[in-house]
Amino acid sequence: MARTVTALVDLARALGESSLNLVVLAEGNVSQRTSDSTFAVKASGRSMAHATDNDIVELRMDPLLALLDDESADDASVAAALLDARTIRDAPMPSVETLLHLVCQQLDEVSFVAHTHPVDVNALLCSVRPTILADGALFPDQVVVLGRHQVFVPYADPGLPLARLARKLIEEHVVAHGAAPKVIYLQNHGMFALGGSALEVFNITVMARKVAQITLGSLAAGGPAYLSDEAVQRIDSREDEVARRAELVRVRL
Repeated sequence: MARTVTALVDLARALGESSLNLVVLAEGNVSQRTSDSTFAVKASGRSMAHATDNDIVELRMDPLLALLDDESADDASVAAALLDARTIRDAPMPSVETLLHLVCQQLDEVSFVAHTHPVDVNALLCSVRPTILADGALFPDQVVVLGRHQVFVPYADPGLPLARLARKLIEEHVVAHGAAPKVIYLQNHGMFALGGSALEVFNITVMARKVAQITLGSLAAGGPAYLSDEAVQRIDSREDEVARRAELVRVRL
């Protein structure tokens, strides 16, 4: 590969830790930009908790980007394109969510991406109020780690339909807010965390889980009381919080 994937494997293993309740069995996947034209993603059906270098597949971006705009593409052509995009011919089949990872890896601020199914997060995404996690901020650390705004994606079939819908909503987010999202919430599915390092992506994922836990607790007490827009803007921009945000991603995972 053009770049070592040690940090990606470490990220997969950290997110696969059973006590975190982020993924079970072969759920979840991770990706890393490896060059200007390639990225690496976890193979389909492989365990995050027990990931090794052999569970990571490097792919060429260009043929998969073309697939996103090919209106004639079907399940068979997607599978063929994923296999053909491998930089090593006998590498395993990449994850079904590879195309959404590709969409995320096109963002300038993004080098690492993690897709997980946290129990607390999914309890809300699978509820009658699936947008509740993206409707506002509840506490300062949420803003520091997850940013002021997240993307909510209505349910779409995993794979090409989901990647296309998410790309549209991510593009709208960038236009509206001038930056890539840190979190993408997928209705009845799970979440994507986007960051510049493996540690940042891990931090985003575990903070999103905490947000979900607090949101669930608030519902039992009458419902969430979101911070005002002014308070959120203040937290996001004050110098000490900006410095703390930078400090959180300085060390290795």
